[in-house]
Amino acid sequence: MAGTNSERELLAEGPAIILVEPQLGENIGMVARAMANFGLAELRLVNPRDGWPSEKAQAAAAKADHVIEGTKVYETLDEAVSDLNFVFATTARQRDGFKHVRSPVTAASMLRERFNAAEKTGILFGRERWGLTNEEVALADEIVTFPVNPAFASLNIAQAVLLMSYEWMKSGMEDIAATPFQVVDQKPATKQQLFGFFNQIEEALDARNYFHPPTKVPKMIDNLRAVLSRPGFTEPEISVLRGVITSLDQFQRRWPKGKKPVDTGEGKADDGADG
Repeated sequence: MAGTNSERELLAEGPAIILVEPQLGENIGMVARAMANFGLAELRLVNPRDGWPSEKAQAAAAKADHVIEGTKVYETLDEAVSDLNFVFATTARQRDGFKHVRSPVTAASMLRERFNAAEKTGILFGRERWGLTNEEVALADEIVTFPVNPAFASLNIAQAVLLMSYEWMKSGMEDIAATPFQVVDQKPATKQQLFGFFNQIEEALDARNYFHPPTKVPKMIDNLRAVLSRPGFTEPEISVLRGVITSLDQFQRRWPKGKKPVDTGEGKADDGADG
């Protein structure tokens, strides 16, 4: 599967994801995939409608096998949360009560702090059709609500898990030794290297009669240098660009005598010059 790498460290930690009476195996599989994407691994199911294990869940998990194979099934929500120290309940509806309501960012930060303190935590997600009951929400310590369109607030269960899993991963990015992408350390190009690049490209363009008419040459060079100095090139980038120009120069000189392409005048003088 694209994006997987069995040679990299597999992150598998953090809060348990608890699905209350999930209905479709496909949704459970997509939840497992979302969890694996962002380093979560502990999936708990409370009374899944179609039983467990599920071939449809396995297929939809897209090789998140470690999550599927480690899934635990419980008959009641009380049993599923009994060993946890702190639990969030996710809901999009207004709830009467005295529980704090957190945003996903705040909730993830709180879960990270408790994880670092060796506490066991969990996040509750309700049924696909109507979510969690008030009694089930009451078993949680606090509520997390997503900032969604109030007129269209219903999220697919896998989407909801994905959002919380992403915020969990983001909350600990500074603590992760191996980030998904290796940052390449490249030194910014020196002004001497940049000037050498300017000279090379200007010579190549001059050989092709780009700077025309003569009265506009200074302004055209100024405009060209302004464009080329904007990106803030690194040393390797300058090297690549100079290699390209060298290659074009060599190609231009390989035309047999008398066979040089006819100059159509396209891309000349007024390109980049003031009127």
